[in-house]
Amino acid sequence: MIGFDYGTSNCAVATMDKSTPRLCSLGPHGKFMPSTLYSASRETIVNWLGRQLPPSQQLEFNRQRQLQLSKGQAILRELAFDDISSELNFGQQALSHYLEDPEEGYYIKSPKSFLGASGLHPQQIALFEDIVAAMMSHVKKHAEQSLGHHINQAVIGRPINFQGLKGEESNRQAITILTSAAKRVGFKDVEFQFEPVAAGFEFEANLTQEKRVLVIDIGGGTTDISMLLMGPKLAPQLNRTPHLLGHSGQRIGGNDLDIQLTMRGLMPSLGLDSLATTGKPMPTSFHWQAASINNINDQTDFYSSTNERALKQLVKQAASPELVSRLLKVQQEKLSYQLVNSGERAKIALTDAELHNVDLNYLDSGLSAEVTRDTLFQANKRHLQSIAKLIDQTIAQAACQPDVIFVTGGSAKSPVLHQFLQQHFNSTALVTGDHFASVTSGLARWSQRIFS
Repeated sequence: MIGFDYGTSNCAVATMDKSTPRLCSLGPHGKFMPSTLYSASRETIVNWLGRQLPPSQQLEFNRQRQLQLSKGQAILRELAFDDISSELNFGQQALSHYLEDPEEGYYIKSPKSFLGASGLHPQQIALFEDIVAAMMSHVKKHAEQSLGHHINQAVIGRPINFQGLKGEESNRQAITILTSAAKRVGFKDVEFQFEPVAAGFEFEANLTQEKRVLVIDIGGGTTDISMLLMGPKLAPQLNRTPHLLGHSGQRIGGNDLDIQLTMRGLMPSLGLDSLATTGKPMPTSFHWQAASINNINDQTDFYSSTNERALKQLVKQAASPELVSRLLKVQQEKLSYQLVNSGERAKIALTDAELHNVDLNYLDSGLSAEVTRDTLFQANKRHLQSIAKLIDQTIAQAACQPDVIFVTGGSAKSPVLHQFLQQHFNSTALVTGDHFASVTSGLARWSQRIFS
């Protein structure tokens, strides 16, 4: 039995060693695997997955994916003829393959962000299920190698609300995809637990008296907040529903912070806020589409031939054509992920430094952009205000004030966010957990309780 954090930014697995959660090694990835996948072709993912599945799943999988498998076989022959590997790459290795040649192959970051998207066709849902299953299979294999035995029970973390516009319908769609993928790769028993609640379980393990705990989990894709009644006498209970006093969640996470920093700090070097030869402002929609790597429709539109023609026309109309030409290069060479990755790395660098110089040499020789913590703060003012509203909604729903605030999630490491939360709670104790492991450890604790 394991706790499985299939995260927007990272995947991690933990199991219980008596009463202590232990994160499992995931082979070359260490304890955290970035949630990325790279394949030479999108069509070959299904064939790779088919080879990994347990025998009990093979027949049904082949029946359901007959058309995709047939198409993938043709692509596999072409790749073999060109001496190109058909193996999938995950984590940092996936990013490295993408950065080597962004125009080739199929790269996806944070597939969890898309699982609740509205308007997905059955073929798209099948593709996301295969992507999730491939990543789960890879993680499961390395975790089993680390533990030395098979794993067939898992508690998987979930946000309060997945990214999507249709509320509970989006949530049901995402949970269905995750459940189907997990069952397909060999998990016999699959349960879900809210991620902030799981993080709260980890915090609860160290409590000596009952407290009202406001858990703020700022992850890669969502911000989730729960008010929980916790304490040593409550911890052994299986039904914790009465202790969940209030909760809320929204699609605001680290990816959004990266995109906003990219827009405010990097996109001016690509013509954002520049002028046309007429003196009028240049349109900004193309910049937003380029940066919105967590939006299928925006990315589809940005890389369309219609957009390419429009951008070429904008270069001619621009008072600073050299700037807009860089945006055209992003479109033609499929550099959106690389650009936002530069924003993400800048955000991380600003954790330890007030100022960071971003290398944009891949867009233009010698090009760089300077960003500061204030750039990050100004870029995300609206998101910070939204987080404040979520906090206030949760407290109002709980009809009580917290005794302590427990903050976790990778994005919570940012000093900008930490300072914002300290100002919002000027008189309540603010406790910081393990930013990356709290949820995974709490999921492992819950798996021990419900599966033992």
